Formats: sequence, C-alpha cells, structure tokens
Amino acid sequence: MRSHLHTMPARLLAVGLGLICGLAQAVTVEFQRVAEGVYAFVGETGARTAQNEGLNANIGLVVTPAGAVLIDSGATLQGARQIAEAARKVTPQPIRWVVNTGGQDHRWLGNGYFQAQGAELIAHAGGEADMKNRGNDHLVGLKAVLGAKADGTVPTLPSRWLKAPDERLELGSVVFEFKHRGGAHTPGDTMVWLPQKNVLFTGDVVYVDRMLGVIPVSNTKQWLATFAVIEQLNPAVLVPGHGRVTNLATAKADTQAYLLALRAHMKKAVDDGTDVSAAVKSFDAAPFMRLLNAAELMPGNASRTYLELERE
Repeated sequence: MRSHLHTMPARLLAVGLGLICGLAQAVTVEFQRVAEGVYAFVGETGARTAQNEGLNANIGLVVTPAGAVLIDSGATLQGARQIAEAARKVTPQPIRWVVNTGGQDHRWLGNGYFQAQGAELIAHAGGEADMKNRGNDHLVGLKAVLGAKADGTVPTLPSRWLKAPDERLELGSVVFEFKHRGGAHTPGDTMVWLPQKNVLFTGDVVYVDRMLGVIPVSNTKQWLATFAVIEQLNPAVLVPGHGRVTNLATAKADTQAYLLALRAHMKKAVDDGTDVSAAVKSFDAAPFMRLLNAAELMPGNASRTYLELERE
C-alpha cells in the first residue's frame, strides 16, 4: 500500500512540510541565570517573524521573597503566556510586578496578560505619550507578521508611572533603581539597575551583536546621555535590549561607538551644508558592518540622525 505522502499532490506536500517545519522552529522561551535570583531570556537578534512570535528582544526576571519581577512583557498575549510558563520553571512565585523599559512592542504589549493575573505594571512617564501614540500601530504591524499569533493582544498601559530621572523602589526586599535620561531608542527607555546584584538591564539603550535602530521617535543625544549612566554604574553583568548578556566593553563597542561616530559625522555634514543624501553616503560604516542587520538599518539610522542634528 502506498503512503499518503506519495499520493499527496506536490504543492500540498510542500505546504504540509512547511507547516511542520514552522512548528519545529517556534520560539522557546527559557530564562538563563545571570546572577543569584536574576534571569534573562535572550531573544533572537533578527527581525520579528511568525516563528519567533515577536519575541526578538531580551526579557528579565528577578525573583524576590514576595514575588517575581518581570522586566518587559513580550509583544503579544500569546508571547506573554510563554514568558509566564518559562518563569514558572524558574520559580513558583507569581509575577507580581512588570516593568516596561520602553515603548517598543516587545517591551509592553504583553501587559494585558499579566495585569489580568494581578501584576502591577510600571514604566517611566516619559514613555506614556509614545505608548499611547504607537500602541495600535505596533499591533497592526504585529498582526501583519504574526497573523493569529497576535490574537487577543490589547495594548495595556502601565498603572504606575515613574516621574524622576532616578527612582528607587524596594520590591520584595530587592532594590530596583530606575534610570531615565529623556529616552534613547524610544522616549520612555529606562534602565533597571540592581545594585545588590551588580546587574543592569538596559532595555533598548544597548544593542550588542546586531545593529541598533534609530527610529523617528529616537533621540541620539539623550541616548548617549543615558549610556553615560552605564559607564558610571560599571555593572558586572549587563543585559542589553538585544543580543547576548554582556559587559560594558562590548556595549561601548557595539552601541556607544556607533552613536558617537554617527553624530560626529552628521554634525560636520550639517555644519558644512552637506545635503542629507551625500552625508549618508559618505559615512564610514565599515567598522560596524560586522553587526547583524547593519546593511539594512544603516541608511535610515544615518538620515534620521542628520535630521536630528539639523534640529539641534
């Protein structure tokens, strides 16, 4: 008797095998220990895809005696569920607090799931307008990429807004210090410093292994001011927004050096009256082409930085 695979039309067979492969490649959320009671999930460094379900950013988890603190909630309701399941493999403690480090989709669109579980949602007030303005647009973009995997996701704003550049909270007897210097990749970008653990979660202030993105809401001047705080803290462990868990030297090489070079080049171009197209083409990108996605992101990064320097 012949197998059903042999009698199946080639086109249907290809579709069926594609679905099987898609299932096999689905993202697995797993937290790795980076310090006592502190964990990180390192997302893929590429773009959002149906396979990674928009979980292409790093997520943090801090276990305290009174409950767990989640640093960023993922891009969708379904992604948030996976994050919660991964957290349960680390600790039986419920997630009682969720910190959103910025206004990108994978930082906060999973909020609704955790709010329904009773968690308090925390972010810096500098990001409130950005989250309100772009939340629905993020969701439209995610649905276009993820399809049904984005179903049920509702942009859910934090309930607690931090106001000062430096705020200190004790959550479950663990000290959390929040550092906001006017934004970076997004206006709300806030770093989470654990002084008792010597661990810093930078959110989208730091990208390693892949090229950072200067988007319309980014501010490279404030980005560098925020990075200066990292140098002052000199953390033993640095969990970037994207890329492997790392150290200050790598963060400086992959993020700070690029922003400094970009701003210096574009400032000279603006001062000299060089038009934006020529300024973008003349930027020496060679030292940074080793970073993933560099070729695709460099032109947009350069032109937006030029426009920012013009406004300054």
